[in-house]
Amino acid sequence: MLTIISIALWSLGYSQTTIKPITFSTYLQKVDSGNLEYAAQKLNVSIAEAQVIAAKIRNDPQLGFNYFNNEQVKKKMGYGGSISISQTFTFGKRSAAIGLAKSETELSKSLLADYLRNLHADATVSFFESLRQKKLYETKKEAYQNISDLAKSDSIRFAKGKIMEIDAIQSKVEAGLMYNELLQAETEKNKALTELSLYTGTTKSNLLYQPESAIKLTYRSYRLADLIEQGKTQRTDLVAAMQNIDVANKALKVAQREKNSDVTVSLELGHNAEVKNEIAPAPSYNSLTAGISLPIPFSKMNRGSINAAKQRVRQASLEYDQAALQVQNEIMKAYYDYESAAKQVLHFENGLLRQAYEVLKGKIYSYNRGDTSLLEVLNAQRTYNEVQGQYYEAVFDYDSALINLEKSAGIWDIN
Repeated sequence: MLTIISIALWSLGYSQTTIKPITFSTYLQKVDSGNLEYAAQKLNVSIAEAQVIAAKIRNDPQLGFNYFNNEQVKKKMGYGGSISISQTFTFGKRSAAIGLAKSETELSKSLLADYLRNLHADATVSFFESLRQKKLYETKKEAYQNISDLAKSDSIRFAKGKIMEIDAIQSKVEAGLMYNELLQAETEKNKALTELSLYTGTTKSNLLYQPESAIKLTYRSYRLADLIEQGKTQRTDLVAAMQNIDVANKALKVAQREKNSDVTVSLELGHNAEVKNEIAPAPSYNSLTAGISLPIPFSKMNRGSINAAKQRVRQASLEYDQAALQVQNEIMKAYYDYESAAKQVLHFENGLLRQAYEVLKGKIYSYNRGDTSLLEVLNAQRTYNEVQGQYYEAVFDYDSALINLEKSAGIWDIN
């Protein structure tokens, strides 16, 4: 009775959550369109593009007004005013700033592409982890069904007097223990499905996506030298590192252009009213004044900013060289992991799984005929469960190794 109530409560809780099947291609589309962190990263490109627009702004002209009064009330020395306009011209500074902003925009795009590369890889690993947990759950479910059927059969056999009561009770106990393992496996499966919601940006708490796909990715044969060459040309983080060198060079150009002298040109139109002073009278008149001002370039002697920019160029170049070496190292490690994982999966598929299954079926058949003990059946069941669990673990390691190898080499053909 307690087992029936537990099953009913478990089924009720499970039914409150909608499990929706999803293919791998649809899943990746949802990751691209719904992942919140990726959406936030895309704003970096928009911000950089806005900085390009901001860099294109020119200096505003200055408008000035002046008024003077030479004690007109007392000494009759006249009054007047002027209006002036001036403009400061920079030489090369604006174009250098625009070039830097455009280069930073390209860097933002490269970094976004690299973020997406890692996001696809991590999301794909999570997808196949969910498949693994699903298979482990199905394994536990099958094992529970086997032991549960044995327990029912033993109850009938005990009623007919063919076995002792203690054997029937032990069957029920083992079925109860296996049911607890089934509940734990179901919990792990749902936790893995919840992880998919994080990658897809799914906010509905009662909706879980269930992957629908083969658990094992197709084997691909690679040449290590080709992978290294491809990684050095297509890895998005290397593209970003190369772009960072360009940004450093553009920043150096900005620092050099900052030493250019600015020129301010001004034009002033003035009016002087009539001077009615008896000693020095003067008629009213208008005046036009043009001027140009140049700074005294003492600041050019301070080359600290230029020297710092040059060091940043050298730093960016060294960082690129280190990144290229790191790419080669990552590809080599990923390649060896992949080949090893593929061999381990092949070992399971070449008979180990089938043999464990045949042993289990044979023990169950012999037990139903009374030729073997329950303990032998349980041992065979646990062995089969362990072999299946190790197989699914090996397949997951193989899938993860393939995903990591393609991520390391900057390629992506997983579908």
